[in-house]
Amino acid sequence: MSTHFLTDLITQADAARLRHCSRQAIAKLVKQGKLRTFMVAGRKLLSKSEVMDYEVKPPGRPRSND
Repeated sequence: MSTHFLTDLITQADAARLRHCSRQAIAKLVKQGKLRTFMVAGRKLLSKSEVMDYEVKPPGRPRSND
């Protein structure tokens, strides 16, 4: 495992602070499979770059073009 990879890992609480949302919102994205976690020393960590690159989609069903 590369050292760069390890320095990119952050906790769910840190991810929430970066995204200006709750820790529960980050946990929900993890549960939905929208963010991956990595187990390191018994802790669930996320990739900082993946968290920052995640794009929130507008809620609801897309409008039809009728």
